[in-house]
Amino acid sequence: MWGCALAQTPRIAVIDVYGLRKLSAERVRQVLGVREGETLPPSKAAVEERLESLPEVVQARLEAVCCHQGGAILYVGIEEKDAPHFVFRYPPRANLTLPAALVETYRNFIRALEEAARKGPVREDLSRGYALAEDPAVRAYQEQFREFARAHSALLREVLRKSMHDDQRAIAAYVIGYEPRTRGVVEDLQYAMQDASEGVRANAMRALAAIAVLARSDPELGLRVEPTWFIELLNSIVWSDRYRAASALVQLTEERPPRVLEHIRERALSSLLEMARWKVLDHALPAFLLLGRIAGWPEERIHRAWERGEREALIAEFRNR
Repeated sequence: MWGCALAQTPRIAVIDVYGLRKLSAERVRQVLGVREGETLPPSKAAVEERLESLPEVVQARLEAVCCHQGGAILYVGIEEKDAPHFVFRYPPRANLTLPAALVETYRNFIRALEEAARKGPVREDLSRGYALAEDPAVRAYQEQFREFARAHSALLREVLRKSMHDDQRAIAAYVIGYEPRTRGVVEDLQYAMQDASEGVRANAMRALAAIAVLARSDPELGLRVEPTWFIELLNSIVWSDRYRAASALVQLTEERPPRVLEHIRERALSSLLEMARWKVLDHALPAFLLLGRIAGWPEERIHRAWERGEREALIAEFRNR
């Protein structure tokens, strides 16, 4: 149901609401009509329509994410009137596709990744500028992507920018990141962050986050990942946009660039304060780290507060300023 990899009618373990400025979470939950412990509503669209009937709401978005304590995490995104709005690019129109062998390899990779995730967190080494998983089955597919990206970078770039097929652009966004030193790849991925497809944006952000690690460790390569679109996506109504953007910005602010941190504060502080309170800790951590850096806390203090469960101490510092 809703693409959540659980039982046919999964139980809701956690509900989190984001995007609120004037509207109360209590009012949203009343209209939502479901609570933790119950099953997901049968019609996602019907619930979104009810939420959008509220006079304060421009757009609503429900997203069921797997998994927490055997149940689904239900994220409820709200865009209120006069709130920041991210405009996505219209989908391209060319009937371009990738080789069938690459598409099948990518699908097998996703299956291997899901299988590895069922065993626990999938750890990846990003030091080369692209992801290589510890899990050998996942890593084997990623090594194949490396070879394909070396040999077919022009095709990947063309599909990413021009293909009318969302799935083809998403695959291209993932695979093209395995040749980060190729001229224009960073620009192509930043272009893809404005794509109309959530999957394309997610894969582009994954790739750019890894490239940011390489750029920081080897400045002579001249790789530069701009933070602008990541910061804007912190205000997206789509949960994966927010989470991926925050995760990438953790990499981009490792050296604490004052200009970038001030830009985040100006454009997305309210969003980060919400996200740092998300109930699933893995999802809340990137926003918490960013808030700590904006506040000027040393890394040791940020991590100590996190480990002690003292999220509200950091959040209160912004409330009191």
